[in-house]
Amino acid sequence: MKNALNSSTLLLPLLLVVFSCSAPQKNIENTAPILSEDTKTDTSANVYRPVKEQFKPEVNKVSNVNSQSCSDGKVKLTSDFAAGRMDECKRTGENEYSIILVPENTPINSSPWYAFKIQAEQVTDITITMKVRGDKHRYPPKISRDGKSWQLQSYQQKGERLIMKVKASPQPVTIAAQEIINNQYYVNWAEELIEESAFTQSILGASTQGRPIYKIESRGENTNEWVVILGRQHPPEVTGALALFPFVETLLSNSELSKYFLRKYNVLVIPNINPDGVHAGNWRSNANGKDLNRDWNDFSQIETRLINDYLQGLVAQGQKIKFAVDFHSTKNDIFYTMPVDYGVESSYFVRHWLGELDRQMPNFNVVLRPGNNPNLGVSKQYFSDQFGVHAITYEMGDNTDRTKIKSIAYKSANILMINMLSDVDHEKE
Repeated sequence: MKNALNSSTLLLPLLLVVFSCSAPQKNIENTAPILSEDTKTDTSANVYRPVKEQFKPEVNKVSNVNSQSCSDGKVKLTSDFAAGRMDECKRTGENEYSIILVPENTPINSSPWYAFKIQAEQVTDITITMKVRGDKHRYPPKISRDGKSWQLQSYQQKGERLIMKVKASPQPVTIAAQEIINNQYYVNWAEELIEESAFTQSILGASTQGRPIYKIESRGENTNEWVVILGRQHPPEVTGALALFPFVETLLSNSELSKYFLRKYNVLVIPNINPDGVHAGNWRSNANGKDLNRDWNDFSQIETRLINDYLQGLVAQGQKIKFAVDFHSTKNDIFYTMPVDYGVESSYFVRHWLGELDRQMPNFNVVLRPGNNPNLGVSKQYFSDQFGVHAITYEMGDNTDRTKIKSIAYKSANILMINMLSDVDHEKE
């Protein structure tokens, strides 16, 4: 997209601020703590500090239905923890194990998720062979020896088989398709975000299985316009979460730009829409086997219905939805947008915003993919049709460098705020 857009320089009147990214997120081997849980139940309702809640739903403490284990008495493979998954596991020889991954339903987007722990009575070299039933592998394995830092695990791909040689020891190690960001991680992150601030975290409602769906809000005294941030409709799309965190942190920071922005715009963040699917390690779906990002027409699922009801309630109170971003992952970095001629207000707003991002990041190629499919039931179409505004699906590549994901998020959030505060005419190219 370099030089493809003739975006004008965006100036923020009366505000001279020097912007710099916070310390960039470290690479996979040194990422910020991403905790895996050892318990059989999801503890996302049991926060470590009190949360401001509208109500506290009863949480159905279901152990992970996809948990399996296999052992020869000396070596054990288990997936009985939040976000754990290996649908079939068996010992096939001396220190050799086979894992089969099975989707929760078919047809389904090809996103085979797996996460399991390995432990041995003494240091033992083992071989693990993984296959996907009716599909192929998407995610190269990552390993964590402390539940916090992650690095790529070496492997071989032979046809449909993914083969790993791993050193098992009395200290458990976790192998997963991506870094594990479970439900409790979101609660802890939000609590740190809102600590000593005016932002609030509360429960929007309960998921299909009764898990809380949290929302974070920043409300100004003299504004009725809302920016909406959504995340984790699809459980394995972890790089979308890794982008959402710094993006939101930038919008809700103590920078002069953010303070100025939050005086004009309210922000609603629902970072984990599908807690049941995240807990179960689903490939795509919620607990009912439904793709939530195909349900924004029918609202057949409680998760999407809760959000629609809340947004419609805001509008009924005289509030206005101004813009929305939905974070996802796919094989490459891409921004799915609405066409400039679709009829939403500020037709060229997204092109101005992302065009400036493209200009300011010469080593990152910003790819826009405009599209319009009213029958598909995706969130960006919903926002455009229901509220007449732009919305985008912000996709980070599965294997995009984690430092790069963070720097893109910080830069895009800062440019977004400048764009929304500027006096540039977004109805013109």
